[in-house]
Amino acid sequence: MAKPASTQKYLPIAGIRNDCLILKDGTLRAVILCSSINFALKSETEQKSIIAGYIRFLNSLEWPIQIVIQSRKLNIDPYLEKLSQIEKEQTNELLKIQTKEYINFVKELVQLGEIMTKKFFIVVPYNPLGDVKRSFFERFFEIFKAPSLIKIKREKFERYRAELFKRVEFIISGLANIGINAVPLDTQSLIELFYHIYNPAESVFQKIEKVEKLQLEQ
Repeated sequence: MAKPASTQKYLPIAGIRNDCLILKDGTLRAVILCSSINFALKSETEQKSIIAGYIRFLNSLEWPIQIVIQSRKLNIDPYLEKLSQIEKEQTNELLKIQTKEYINFVKELVQLGEIMTKKFFIVVPYNPLGDVKRSFFERFFEIFKAPSLIKIKREKFERYRAELFKRVEFIISGLANIGINAVPLDTQSLIELFYHIYNPAESVFQKIEKVEKLQLEQ
């Protein structure tokens, strides 16, 4: 009986190295985590300034970017466990009762409605061959010759990575001008991000090992 193919065969990612993604078509990606702005609480003048700054930022880009908003159900189990520990260690009976009541209140609040957290990302691409569009069939057949492509790219990887992170720095600077803090994800953060995306149920209970330990075990 033939061994079933790994799901990794169908993913576009060939590897994660030095804080960037290497795709099977030989292109690179960096992922930037961005803060948010409470736009509704800004004055009308501030809102117009933010919009104008955002338009200038978009017009300054000479390459495509992808904006990703990720919504996740907030996991408050660690917080509740910490409160339960505080309750057990509490010597004052009144404070012990109040802590227990607060724990029950938080549990009921979460049960009434799912509390979601949102994270905002910008995906920055770099194509060593230039930002040209390729047809579906070109991208499809590149998957089968990915290993040879990646082997070639390793020799010039650092130069390509440097070009990619010039774009990253440009975007971070542009976002800072409109009050958005941004930071590129490192290798560990990228691994955890895609682990959570492709294993949403397992990631709640089974945490991924640190990248240093994974490398030592290979």
